[in-house]
Amino acid sequence: MRLNTILALSTGLAALAFATPAAAQSDDAPFNGLYVGATLGFDIQPNDVGESISFDRNLDGRFGDTLTTTTGVNAFSTGFCNGQARAATQTPLGCRNDRDSVSYSGRIGYDRQYGHVVIGVVGEFGDSQIRDSVAAFSITPAQYTMNREINFTAGLRVRGGYAMNNTLFYATGGGAYARVNNYFRTSNTVNGFASNGDSNAYGFSAGGGVEQKVSKNVSIGLEYLFTRLQDDDYRVRVSGGPATSPFTLGGAGGTDFRRSYEKFRYSSLRATVAYRF
Repeated sequence: MRLNTILALSTGLAALAFATPAAAQSDDAPFNGLYVGATLGFDIQPNDVGESISFDRNLDGRFGDTLTTTTGVNAFSTGFCNGQARAATQTPLGCRNDRDSVSYSGRIGYDRQYGHVVIGVVGEFGDSQIRDSVAAFSITPAQYTMNREINFTAGLRVRGGYAMNNTLFYATGGGAYARVNNYFRTSNTVNGFASNGDSNAYGFSAGGGVEQKVSKNVSIGLEYLFTRLQDDDYRVRVSGGPATSPFTLGGAGGTDFRRSYEKFRYSSLRATVAYRF
């Protein structure tokens, strides 16, 4: 689901909600109608165990090559870590953990209640600063770290639930988007490095929550969401340096880097508040 699609559907949602006569709120249907709200929570990443950096040493588009020295030794035999490198060599304290982050969002939604059953749709826009990193260590020694951070998020989801008086239990799921900032750091000062890739990542979110009316128009709640985004087109090209460099032995054009794991995953636990018209 592309960003312009999410924006168009969200705009359509608001127009539909205002154009559709909403059933009056009552004790029998407290979750009817249009609402606006906000969330405040915390985003946590799972540990991508076994993640590494993959190499394309002859720029044929196929990754998984082994970079070797002129004597045939694996130039990255010292290995990889699931985090941001602290130093040029891999040690027990050689990598920082991925960064979890506080997150927040604004939302607009529309629900219809049929007896105990509530169905609806919600669109939201927000921000998070979680960071996901992976590092490689060469025998020179040197470190090479690929980082990605989320700068902006959006989503459009359906939700359905069961209301008991003024309490709603619901499940939700749909499309997700994030503006991702990919960047690269290295201690190698000999070769040249050039980055390219799209900053847009698309995927899905799914989860559930509970919403409690505290007055006729205001509700508060707790919500859990799991989000998985496809972030697979960021590349770093290594070129130049001495003729014996492992990065140019496979071809004068150099070597491309990419992350071995192309999914950006995280879980969110959020407090919610909504005002229902």
